[in-house]
Amino acid sequence: MQTERVTTLILGAGAAGLMCAAHAGPDTLVVDHAKAPGEKIRISGGGRCNFTNMHAAPENFLSRNPHFAKSALSRYTQWDFLDLVQRHGIAWHEKTLGQLFCDGSAKEIIAMLLEEMQPADLWLRTEIGEITHDGSRFHVALTREGAPVTVTARNLVVATGGKSIPKMGATGLGYRIAQQFGHHVTETRPALVPLTFDEARKTAFRPLAGTSVPVCVTCNGTAFEEAMLFTHRGLSGPAVLQISSYWHEGETLSVRLLPETESYDTLRARRGAEGAKALTTVLADHLPRALVQHLAQDWGLSGNLGDQSDKALRALSARLADWPLTPTSSEGYRTAEVTLGGVTTDGISSKTMESRLCPGLFLIGEAVDVTGWLGGYNFQWAWSSGHAAGTAIRERPANG
Repeated sequence: MQTERVTTLILGAGAAGLMCAAHAGPDTLVVDHAKAPGEKIRISGGGRCNFTNMHAAPENFLSRNPHFAKSALSRYTQWDFLDLVQRHGIAWHEKTLGQLFCDGSAKEIIAMLLEEMQPADLWLRTEIGEITHDGSRFHVALTREGAPVTVTARNLVVATGGKSIPKMGATGLGYRIAQQFGHHVTETRPALVPLTFDEARKTAFRPLAGTSVPVCVTCNGTAFEEAMLFTHRGLSGPAVLQISSYWHEGETLSVRLLPETESYDTLRARRGAEGAKALTTVLADHLPRALVQHLAQDWGLSGNLGDQSDKALRALSARLADWPLTPTSSEGYRTAEVTLGGVTTDGISSKTMESRLCPGLFLIGEAVDVTGWLGGYNFQWAWSSGHAAGTAIRERPANG
């Protein structure tokens, strides 16, 4: 059997793995089962890659240890990555809420990372088998395009991601490797994922499929004010994807319609001048007509605006400000953008991302219990954690 000896072996050619390779120094090998590197980068942001966020900060990340991400995020910031993007001549633009996208294609980000990681080697179509450690080096059994090969490495970097989007090969392999070397893994679940309803609610909402409305969604004390989209299965859109990271099955969402409007004052003012108009007609000036029709049927709204007393308008405004919706589940890892949870951080150095239990083992990116908000935050964690590990590897004295 063929045997290869390298200083650093990186498992995973995604965002974190490629970034780590760009900083780990010479004699680095990156392996991945896919036929092309950076597949999640390629499909992200509608093919334009929401590569970071101008507002990225520790408070935009979920973890059992909310302080863990601070070190890596502060030493390689969104401005550092943006500077890299600009040095490579990649045109970009800012969308809502600080989200930065390529003007052209996400493939430009992949090409940039591949150029940055030179002269590291990249093996694709490579399956990972047994991993052992002899006290000084890791021994990893690989199958490269059908041929068995063993790679020994002083440093092993786990950048295999989480469980999200299994059709792209996500398996949770990184969790199993971490557990093999004594690390604990938190309960994991899909995050940044659409939510679904039971059949009765699906049927009731079916006419709303494709309807988008600005809302403020609250759950467990956290709120997001963005768009909510009705789907054939339930709810999606930025506000719902965001809140899904804070929601658990059985919990009720509080949806505030007309989040930027004091609806009672608005309706009362219009009653004086437009009292002859139907209440639903007036509401349709502020909300999608299909949604108004649904609410009218569900809440028993009828009559003209002029027929509504102050008490009735206050009651309606209260309903618009707190519309309770109880999803039954989510669409799962199939459509989840990320995995919430992962390898617990108490066994990992926040500065270097190196295992405290097995020297030479590094865990980065989505495999770790650090999950960002929607909008480029998870890519920033990939860049920051990959940089932290790669820099630590490059700066340590070479031996073996």
